Amino acid sequence: MPLDNPSILTACSTQWASRPDDERYTDLTSMKTHFDSLRERSMGKAVSSRALEFAPDPANPRSGLLVTGQNGNAAHMSHWSLGQMAGLAGAPAGYLRKLPAPLAADCLNYGMKFDRDIEDVGVLLTKHDDLPTTELRAATGPNYGRIWNADILADLTNRFGDGRTGDFRIPGEFGREVSVTKDNTTLYASDRDMFVFLADEKNRIEVPNRRNGEAGQMARGFFVWNSEVGSKSLGIAMFLFDFVCMNRIVWGVEQYSEKRIRHTISAPDRWADDVAPMIEEMSMSSAKPIQDTIRAAQERKLDKVDDFLANRFGSGMAKRMHMIHEIEEGRPVETIWDATTAATALARDMPNNDTRVELERKGGALLDLVAV
Repeated sequence: MPLDNPSILTACSTQWASRPDDERYTDLTSMKTHFDSLRERSMGKAVSSRALEFAPDPANPRSGLLVTGQNGNAAHMSHWSLGQMAGLAGAPAGYLRKLPAPLAADCLNYGMKFDRDIEDVGVLLTKHDDLPTTELRAATGPNYGRIWNADILADLTNRFGDGRTGDFRIPGEFGREVSVTKDNTTLYASDRDMFVFLADEKNRIEVPNRRNGEAGQMARGFFVWNSEVGSKSLGIAMFLFDFVCMNRIVWGVEQYSEKRIRHTISAPDRWADDVAPMIEEMSMSSAKPIQDTIRAAQERKLDKVDDFLANRFGSGMAKRMHMIHEIEEGRPVETIWDATTAATALARDMPNNDTRVELERKGGALLDLVAV
């Protein structure tokens, strides 16, 4: 089902192609249960870098490493936290992993004691029933603003249920509902991060003059991603789309908007104040207001198109928007909807993430001029 010059999102497809079986979930409920348990067994604290001591693991003296803090309790390091500790010690993580454990421990001890100033390190410790020692899952700055995956999933399950039976659910294939399995799920999580993609493909939005003068229907979808251990920021992306194919590429994307929150000390508050309300609004809203807004945007003609675009995007960006709209839609920018479509299309090719997100934000804000 090819499209003319489609806008696509491949973030979920990348997850789909790379996640092992044990990092795939077929419903939000089981995903939440996992992270609830993980949070109950986890504790974050700040320790002095000088108090950290590294030594070979007696149970695996060849390649295993333990780290001991000021209370004398030892913890084994995950693959991710070893990389973080190596960065703090100024040693290449890949090189350390190839060394015998005694030599790797000496390198870490030297780096932490002599190669850097004394500072606090934020550590995340987790107890596991099947392991003799606590696991060090993260080593970050002392003011790392941790947003727990369990909190995110609590909001998602409260608003959307299990992700299989409500309006927003794991998307089907080419717009058709299919049985959810680990092979086609869009819910992923590991000890390092999480990623969720849900869509409302039932209550589609009627879009007149969708493409080449013909009407079409679009579904609503969103991504949410996060890391408790510092591997990525918290983010949410919302968009309209045509369909999702079997390898989880999202096709025909319009009105993409994204918000990212770095894990600074204020991150938990920003989640509560900025992102959680967005999830709540999305869960409670129907497709009709969006449909009415799109129709109004398509009907609102622009008197001075060049001035309108230049005042909001700059003259150089306005010329590029004109060009890409002519190429993809076969006609000039004439309406608010055309301007929004042109901004989305141009943002798609921006290599710089900040520039792309800002252009998408400005494009999406145009709809506020006709919001109903």
